[in-house]
This record gives sequence, C-alpha cells and structure tokens, in this order.
Amino acid sequence: METAPHILVVDDDREIRDLLVRFLRKHGFRVDSAAEGREMWRYLDNGRFDLVVLDLMLPGEDGLSLCRRLRAQAGPATPVIMLTAIGEEMDRIIGLEMGADDYLAKPFNPRELLARIRAVLRRSGLAPAPSQAAGSDSLIFAGWHLGLDRRELRAPDGHLVDLTGGEFELLCALAGRPNRLLSREQLLDQTKGRDTVAFDRAIDVQISRLRGKIEADPKNPTMIKTVRGAGYIFAVSVERR
Repeated sequence: METAPHILVVDDDREIRDLLVRFLRKHGFRVDSAAEGREMWRYLDNGRFDLVVLDLMLPGEDGLSLCRRLRAQAGPATPVIMLTAIGEEMDRIIGLEMGADDYLAKPFNPRELLARIRAVLRRSGLAPAPSQAAGSDSLIFAGWHLGLDRRELRAPDGHLVDLTGGEFELLCALAGRPNRLLSREQLLDQTKGRDTVAFDRAIDVQISRLRGKIEADPKNPTMIKTVRGAGYIFAVSVERR
C-alpha cells in the first residue's frame, strides 16, 4: 500500500517492536523497525518516513538526543511520538522541549498508540486537520503570516519559521480566537483532541517554545499573554484571508 503512511518504530525491546509492527500493519500502515539509533539513522537516510515512534531508553544514544538531532536535521517534517517510562513526568517535559510531538508512557495499549499516531498525522497534514476545515486559508497578525493550507509560518521579513505539528496547531488555536481567554483544557482539546490524556504542562512547554519563535522578547511576551491560574490570551489583532 504505497500511499499508506510510513512509520518507523525505534525500540530496543524486540517483543514490543514485533508487536507494533504487526499491529500497525494490520491497521493499514507501512512499518519498519530499528533497535537503536544507528539503525534508525540508516533507515532515515535511505527512505522517507511520515512518523517515528521513538523509545526514550535506548542502548547508546538515548531517545532525547536522537529526537533533538532529528529536529535539527529534518525540522518538523517528521513527527515524533516518544515512549517513556510510566510516571517519568520530567522525561516527558524534556521530550516535548526536544521537539517530540506527543508522548506515551509504558506500558501502553497499542490502540492508544494508534489513536495518537492518527492524531499526530492529522496535525501533520496527512489527514484533514481541524484548522483547515475552518474555511480560512491564512491568518495575519503583527506582520506574521500563518498559512493554514501549507501549514507554514512566515515571519514579517518573509523567512519560514520551523514549527512542530503540535506548535502549529497550538498557534492556530490561539490565533483563531484572538483576544479571548483560552484555558489549558480548551487548548488541549484544540491541539490534541480527546484521544490524548490531558497534561497541562505540555501546553506550557509548547507556549514557551512558541514564544521563543514569535516574540521579540519571550520573557516579556506581547502576543501570547499568560492569565495566571486561568490560561492564555492571544493579545493581538488577527486578519483572516
């Protein structure tokens, strides 16, 4: 099925790799698997993948370092779902900061991973995204141009800004409702949907990364304002085209 999304599973546990390969192929995906980082890079150098499922704890180079390198080399083009040990909240936060699009704690139900893969692929443009269904092609604010069809952000000077799938959806949610208070729960609904477990800190991490990309002074933001204990406001006028 050449048109099916191509998934790379990276995990040193052979039973988990084999289980996920069989399960995801059964649900229509093309799947390859790797046991560690060097094998992962061989696959990535020789083919295109639509998403990587990446374990945090790997022999040799760990998943956080691999995710950071992947983001540095490929930008947001290849989404990453990171697998972490249960209860390791700090690892999840660091994974998001390294550029992971989502996370899932082990042990997990393969059906939950399937739901998350489908959600990330929707946000990455391989399936209809909520923001594209809104009927607006672009959002313009403070000289910035957020193209919904092409899923891209251009700075006022015209250069393209790299956004992960999660960052893009979060900016769409904020800019699509300017000057309105949005709670973390509302932002989670808009960016991930009900098929993911609510994790407020994930929104805070994404907000921090977005500010670093669009604010002149991220420590004193003028566009994405924090309302302590309540949520965030996109405090800038937005033009829809």
